[in-house]
This record gives sequence, C-alpha cells and structure tokens, in this order.
Amino acid sequence: MTKRIRIDELQPGMQIHKLDRSWLDTPFFRHRMTVTSFEQIAQLKASGVRTLVVNLDAEEIPDTPNVAPDIATDPVLTTAEEPASVPPTIPFEEELPDARRVYQAAKTIVQNAMHDTRLGRAINMDEVNRVVSDMTGSVLRNPDALTSLSRLKKFDEYTFYHSVNTSILAMSLGRDLSFERNALHQIGVGTLLHDIGKTKIPPEILNKPGRFESHEMEIMKQHVLRGVEVLTTTTGLGDAYLRPALEHHERVDGTGYPHRRVRSELSQFGLMAAVVDIYDAITSDRCYHKGRVAHEALQFLYRLALERHLDTTLVQRFIHVVGVYPVGSVVELNTGEVAIVKQIHHHVPLTPVVLLVKSSGNTLLSKPYEQDLAAQMETPHRKITAILDPLQSGIDPTDYLDKKAA
Repeated sequence: MTKRIRIDELQPGMQIHKLDRSWLDTPFFRHRMTVTSFEQIAQLKASGVRTLVVNLDAEEIPDTPNVAPDIATDPVLTTAEEPASVPPTIPFEEELPDARRVYQAAKTIVQNAMHDTRLGRAINMDEVNRVVSDMTGSVLRNPDALTSLSRLKKFDEYTFYHSVNTSILAMSLGRDLSFERNALHQIGVGTLLHDIGKTKIPPEILNKPGRFESHEMEIMKQHVLRGVEVLTTTTGLGDAYLRPALEHHERVDGTGYPHRRVRSELSQFGLMAAVVDIYDAITSDRCYHKGRVAHEALQFLYRLALERHLDTTLVQRFIHVVGVYPVGSVVELNTGEVAIVKQIHHHVPLTPVVLLVKSSGNTLLSKPYEQDLAAQMETPHRKITAILDPLQSGIDPTDYLDKKAA
C-alpha cells in the first residue's frame, strides 16, 4: 500500500516509492530507498522535492553479502549508533611489512584495471575487492603503517600511485571517522577506481607537459563522467562506490565539476575524495609542476576549506590523520641536526619519531639513528624548529625509509 505525503511528513524509517521530481536531480541514484536520517530528508528538501509517495507496507531489507548495498548504507546519510568495531592496534613496525605488500599489490591491480578498461574489457572486481579487503585490514590493525606509504610517488607512473594513495588516505580518514568495515571497503574501492575515466582521455592531452588550453581542459574534465560510465557498465557496483569517481572534483560552494553541486547535494564519500585527491595530487611531481612538501599541502587544503571549497571538518580530521609533520617530512631540530619523520604520534603530534640523518655540522651520518621525540630521557630535549625542502637539503626520504616499497 502506498500513500502520497508532503516532504514535511517524511520521517526516518519510511520507504520512498516515488518522488515528484527525477532522482537524478537529487544526491541519490536509487529509484526507491528507505530513509534512515533527518539529513536525508534535508537533502531531499534542498533538491526541491515537495511531495512523494511512500510504501506503507515496506519492511527493512537486511544487508546481503556480496550484493551492492543500498544508498542508505552511505555514511554521509547515516550516522552509526556505535563506533566501528576496530581490532586491537598492533605496533607500527609489526604492520609495516604487510602494508608494503598490500601497497604493491594494489598498484598492480590498478594497472591491470586501467589496462583492461583501455582494451574495452571488464574490470576484474574479484581482484579489486580482494586487495581492498587487505587494505581495510591493514588500516584497521594500524592506520599509520599503510598511510605512511602514501608518500611514495613515481613521476612516470603517477596515475597508478595516485589511485592507490588516494584510496589509502580515504580509508585512513574513514577509520578516523569511525566508519564500519563495510563503509571502509566501499570508499576504498571507490577511490581506488576514481580516476578510471582517464583511460578514455586522449593520451596527448592526458600526458601534456604543460597547462591545458581551455578546450583541452573541457576534454580532461570528461574523465569524471566517462569513469562513472565505465564503472556503471562493467562492474555492477552500487551507488556508494561510484560517489568518489563522480564527486571528487565537486566543491562545497558549487564551483566544481561536472554538476556544480553544493555541500547539501554531495555525499560524504565525495567530500572525502575531494580532500585526499587534492592532497596527493599537489604533493606529487608532475610534468607541469613540482610537488609541494607535505606541510605546504596541508596549509593549502586548510586555505581551500576557509574559502569554502572543501569541507572544513574533513580537512581538520585529515590533518589529524596524516599529522602536522607527515611521514617523510624532512625537518630541522633545535640542535641543528636534520631528520626525517618516520612515525607520527596522534596524541602528541609535535613530537613524532624521527630518523636523524645529518649532524649539527650538516654532515651526513654514516649510521642514521632513530629518536622518539615524545620519549626523550636526556636534556635538553630535541624539538622540531623548521620543515625543509628535501631537494634543497639533498635528502631523499625514500632512500632512508622504504627502499623496498618504492
């Protein structure tokens, strides 16, 4: 039995059967959904919905394994009553070997997915789901191990590294927001494949060693909808998985693309993807710009949030995730020594674990050694006084931190 009601009569728990406008005009893709929060109702109102038909006989449909979840499971639309069931955190050094293995596997699978898409073949979603499950496990066991590897970049393989890094950073942010495992998996898959549409952009534009002309930029922007088309037609993924691909270039003030949607029209997955996509992109070397050091990138994100381009709360939480001094940062200490940030402490973000690589006399140490700035016994205590440009300091953090994973 159905009944037409006014939007003001809609309550959580009701199942929507039909709207008085197209679903494409709303942030939701489903033609039918169960309302689970007042935020959903506000989003429908903001989309211009005035009346709708509800199903009075609807029963809640339980989640089914291996089936794309309904949009009601999207964390932007629901707030978990309890925080995610997180397994006990294991030590950073213990998780790091598994994190390295998962990182390399994810990079290979992104390469395979993009190669298959270029050839018109379906993406192997069994492979994608398997590696994202491994990534989810790593992030839940110790969120900092896999996140620390997101500093890895290779100029000639930017697209692959960027896809993996974006996925890692999004999942780590999701863990910080207490997402359940299923939601972490969804945003992990969605962000791993968020740039799949670039396989449909002419190589001469995609790889142009300079800034785009206006007509080239319009072609480049097509990668968003082309990517959604690929994911819709070849993977069978549900709506929540598509949000990162569709919305990672949208901005909360409506200045983004492809649909110029504003904050109330965007999913949390899309808002998160925008933050992590920008961060990894601007910290990477490209043919037309030198990557920014991590702390400058964080300052840039914060400025974008203040200018209402990005969600302020998510940017603040993201800074908490990667740390004031992200892993791989080259820093100068009050002693004149130079060190590389190896591990962050979220409870004391100004005192990370560092690897000392230069003496106070600016001499490279033959045997670099580790110092936990949060657990110093001797006095005076070492403190970070400046962040250095790795290029100008002559230090490549990857040479010291993670040769195996590069």
